Amino acid sequence: MKKQLFGLVLSCIAALGLMGSASAQQVTGVLGSASATTTISGKQLPPPDPKFGGVIKERASESTAWWPPRVVPPKKAPNVLLIMTDDDGFGSPSTFGGVIPTPALDRIAKSGLRYTNFHSTSLCSPTRAALITGRNHHSVGFGVVGEIATGFPGYDSIIPIEKGTVGTILRDNGYATSWFGKDHNTPFFANSQAGPFSQWPNGMGFEYFWGFVGGDASQWQPNLFRNTTPIFPFQGNPGWNMQTAMADEAIQYMRQSKALAPEKPFFVYYVPGATHAPHHPTPEWIDKISAMHLFDDGWEKLRETIFANQKKLGIMPPNAQLTPWPDGQEIYNGAKLPRWDSLSWEEKKLFIKQADVYAAYQAYADNEIGRVIQAVEDLGQLDNTLIIYISGDNGASAEGMVNGTPNEFTTFNGIEVPVKDQFLWYEFWGSDKTFPHYSAAWAWAFDTPFKWMKQVPSHFGGTAQGMAISWPGHIGDPGGIRRQFHHIIDIVPTILEATGIPAPDTIDGIKQLPIEGTSLAYTWDKANANAPTRHKTQYFEMLGNRAIYHDGWVAATTPVTLPWELSSKTPPDVISGYKWELYNVMDDPTQNNDLAAKMPDKLKQMQNIFYLEAAKYNVLPLDNTTLARWNAPKPSLTAGRTEFTYSGTLANVPGSTAPHILNKSYKITAEVTIPAGGGEGMIVTQGGRFGGYGLFLSKGELGIGRGKVVFLYNLLDLKRTIWEGPELGAGKHTIVFDYKVDEPGLGKSGKGVLYVDGKEVARNTMEHGTPITFAEDETFDIGLDTRTGVAMIEYRYDPPFKFTGTVDKLTFNLEPFPPPALAHPVGSPHRR
Repeated sequence: MKKQLFGLVLSCIAALGLMGSASAQQVTGVLGSASATTTISGKQLPPPDPKFGGVIKERASESTAWWPPRVVPPKKAPNVLLIMTDDDGFGSPSTFGGVIPTPALDRIAKSGLRYTNFHSTSLCSPTRAALITGRNHHSVGFGVVGEIATGFPGYDSIIPIEKGTVGTILRDNGYATSWFGKDHNTPFFANSQAGPFSQWPNGMGFEYFWGFVGGDASQWQPNLFRNTTPIFPFQGNPGWNMQTAMADEAIQYMRQSKALAPEKPFFVYYVPGATHAPHHPTPEWIDKISAMHLFDDGWEKLRETIFANQKKLGIMPPNAQLTPWPDGQEIYNGAKLPRWDSLSWEEKKLFIKQADVYAAYQAYADNEIGRVIQAVEDLGQLDNTLIIYISGDNGASAEGMVNGTPNEFTTFNGIEVPVKDQFLWYEFWGSDKTFPHYSAAWAWAFDTPFKWMKQVPSHFGGTAQGMAISWPGHIGDPGGIRRQFHHIIDIVPTILEATGIPAPDTIDGIKQLPIEGTSLAYTWDKANANAPTRHKTQYFEMLGNRAIYHDGWVAATTPVTLPWELSSKTPPDVISGYKWELYNVMDDPTQNNDLAAKMPDKLKQMQNIFYLEAAKYNVLPLDNTTLARWNAPKPSLTAGRTEFTYSGTLANVPGSTAPHILNKSYKITAEVTIPAGGGEGMIVTQGGRFGGYGLFLSKGELGIGRGKVVFLYNLLDLKRTIWEGPELGAGKHTIVFDYKVDEPGLGKSGKGVLYVDGKEVARNTMEHGTPITFAEDETFDIGLDTRTGVAMIEYRYDPPFKFTGTVDKLTFNLEPFPPPALAHPVGSPHRR
């Protein structure tokens, strides 16, 4: 009998993937009992079901029941709280010398370690793909943001199944896994309710998702999901803000998790949209930061203050030099940003407001992160939680252009908003009436002491991220600073080492390719404070700009385009059109002294290493185009379609799955039934307050003007063009809006005609159309309008503005795309 029982135990061990490492197996209870748990080898995920280990006879009374053991992580495996903010420059938080108070990040740094030589990819979704997989961004299909994906392995925005995420690994080893905040890794062409959902967070190993899908979102009315279902907690809830709501949601999740399964560790991936535009703090935080007068002396003085703080704190070593301001010098390829003293009083006033609101957003977000960290302590879990807090997923953003903007989508459509015009939004800056971004000069300052900013992978201004790690009892040098070179791909192997969980050989039967990062847990021992880095080589590439780090040296291209300017010029040859620079970053940590002319042989050696790494990690083919990639065909549900037919109500359809009416002629035909007494409400819309269109029946005022047919086109909250028709009585009606562009091209003029029941009722002209994109955090809706409305004053309404009639049939007819002039566009619309 003992032999039989031993054999059953061995079969269970083998079936759970434990053979070969039985000595490491951790079993609680008696295998086969209802309470038994076991660890697994983790080499095969998910582990196979164990063979039944009981006895089956004809009668239950003569049989022996047997339960498969529940899979758990290794004993003492910690909870993991992985935090990363968005678009924070290295020098913006107080923890790394900045003037913006970040006490939560300070707290983690004081109880753990600060890392001052830690790097991202220089752009949002590529960094995030690398973070959750432990592989380089091109290795997992995110050589660029998903919106400009192309059909090459390094650029298709599809994480390969042979490169599973840390969510999958921890989940299948017994962790409770969750994702809160920004999801910029679901392919742009697969982000609708039609799926597939394999590359949504729930399909990538995260059992619970609460957040938004895309590059950015309003914090007042976001495109918010719980798992894959849209939710609208802000409706009827004045003052609601996503930063606070997300912290509440994560805190409740952790409390529930520990209440229901106290011994089960959690992995919480917490990634707020802050401080990516739109900068949306609460009014209280704006008042608090404005009262501190942090930015009154301008961006150059701010750099000096930050750099002095960095030297004092030990963030920068004594030999570090502050890089010069971009004044059109050759070292910056002619790049130039204005000096503070050259500005008018009006300009200074606006730019200070922009910086105050941004700083309020960062301080507010850090405060809410602090609430999440405090909740971990309140649960009694702080000593058993590995907390990793990364400040930003790339450098500070210059996507507000030189003047900043009250609406980020003006930048993405190539439109500069003059300073005097921005004062129309001055009093509302940061509220839901704005989608604001600051001047690019602030971005350069917030990246102190480095050159450049977001989008630029060749220089540390685009890639350096302040990071703090805390794990009480496991980090032997609380409050210490670590200068070893490390990269975002190093976080997954660090988590796996801390949890005692190996990288799997297979996931869902698919052989896994190696994780490419290097654990930085070796730096936690005080004795290794100055140990050489174990991450010896790292390439960087984004939008054709590139660099290579190897053994303390960096070779980098000089940027040929400016992150704050949109250009229609043809970019230079992606191989031969770039100048290269060379830095010894052991002696020159800010990349201030270019040695390329003095050491051509070393430069050549470094360039050769870059191309070896590029071939290894799917970086090739190099491509420095942007708009061409934006317009390139993608395998979306709308690709190649010129006719779309709908009926009834349909809501929350992302722009990628909506009829694409930009830069072409189109016709919208709505067959509707109006109830007795007349009707009102939205028939069809895409976009909202910051750009879009809507066909609706007016709400009217005090019963007057209700039920008028209206087509309204909102050009980026800068101009609204309206076509007005008659009030519709009860019964069936056909409404047609027929728009013709005057000529092919981006944002060209056109003429629209509105018909009701076969009769022309309005004709109007638009001087410009939206050239590139409507507001991306808004959606395509039929029969209602979610989030924000396209109207501002005239014909204003409050969402959801449900249509009181019936949409019997709605048809879009589009001219074939692209028109000849758009077949091979050039330019530089800057994505996040």
